[in-house]
Amino acid sequence: MSKLEGELGILARRRIEAEIIKPIYEILKREQGKDFAAAVIGEAVGNAAIQAGKHFASLEEQADLKSFVELQVLWEKDDALKVEIIASDAEHYDYDVKRCRYAEMYTEMGLGEIGHLLSCNRDELFIVGYNPDIELTRTQTIMGGDHRCDFRYRAKPHE
Repeated sequence: MSKLEGELGILARRRIEAEIIKPIYEILKREQGKDFAAAVIGEAVGNAAIQAGKHFASLEEQADLKSFVELQVLWEKDDALKVEIIASDAEHYDYDVKRCRYAEMYTEMGLGEIGHLLSCNRDELFIVGYNPDIELTRTQTIMGGDHRCDFRYRAKPHE
């Protein structure tokens, strides 16, 4: 049995989380303003992303770029992403997302204005928790209005 077998896909997790976060965000926004509400949600979700990265790393014999790539099935589960892989080896994992159901879901839920906090901003923080020797560069997101998300993961060189 695969260590990921039976794991809930990330899209399903994000929907459950968003259903809980939405009323909290609305109250924070009403009581303290949009900027404050976004800052609180961003900090809480960011901290959760680091912890999730640490959790998934703890399931691995070696939390490296190869094991990280194997986890991607969870983000793609339920047809959540249409991905085009550009390069994948021990030092690089480059891909473009051509369709993002996360962005679609947040927009449908009325959370498009904080969708980047609920998903996109997690990516860099997750990898920090998973393995700080891997870095992510991304200059475009569908959530931000671009036609693709450009994920570029690099294993930092060992000195």
